[in-house]
Amino acid sequence: SPKELQNKLYRMGLEIGEEHFYTSALATAKFLQSQAPGCSAYVIGDHGLYNALYDAGITINDVDPDYVVVGETVTYGYEHIKGARLIATNTDITGPIEGGIAPACRAFVAPIEATTGKKAYYVGKPNPLMMRTGLQILGVHSSEAVMIGDRMDTDIIAGIETGLDTALVLSGVSTRATIKEFPYRPRLILNGNTGYCYNKEILRIRDDSCNKGYKGAKRLLNAYKLYKQEVIQ
Repeated sequence: SPKELQNKLYRMGLEIGEEHFYTSALATAKFLQSQAPGCSAYVIGDHGLYNALYDAGITINDVDPDYVVVGETVTYGYEHIKGARLIATNTDITGPIEGGIAPACRAFVAPIEATTGKKAYYVGKPNPLMMRTGLQILGVHSSEAVMIGDRMDTDIIAGIETGLDTALVLSGVSTRATIKEFPYRPRLILNGNTGYCYNKEILRIRDDSCNKGYKGAKRLLNAYKLYKQEVIQ
């Protein structure tokens, strides 16, 4: 949830308002609200997804739901497989956890698709729908924003297809070796993201960027490049 992400970054030394976070759960809830106001859903996911759907006026229904919504979860089982229209929050098949990699949303959706013969609609990255909605919320143009992420197949392609500047951080899933597997490249490749936490000048610029609705995102990247010198491209 936005609050959990806010707390996570706070523990890393970043003070960012909860209103600056736009998650795939929020994007999914907004999508369903626009498609079928007041609909019901059978949900496979954590409390952040449940809260987002509830706030959007979507009721939880495990009998005859309008939609099956799949997100991240640690309690996945075959008893979750249902019918109805299938919605998924994001296309990540794996995600980084402490000590390694764990299955993510698309890994949970695959057996449901195979069993029911239905294909899920993925609302989150790299779907441009989420990116455009995020830009509208921030009140900025795509030329004024940057996508910073650790995955070539979701984060970077989402930025490219939406017209954002792109920066890949090598602190998660994608590596220098796997970058070569893709026919596209980010504009910047950063060795890590520790500079955001520990460089006072970057924190000052980051604060300015937040106060301006992230219009200073490119300035933040330039500061990162100048002060940390961790850009390898």
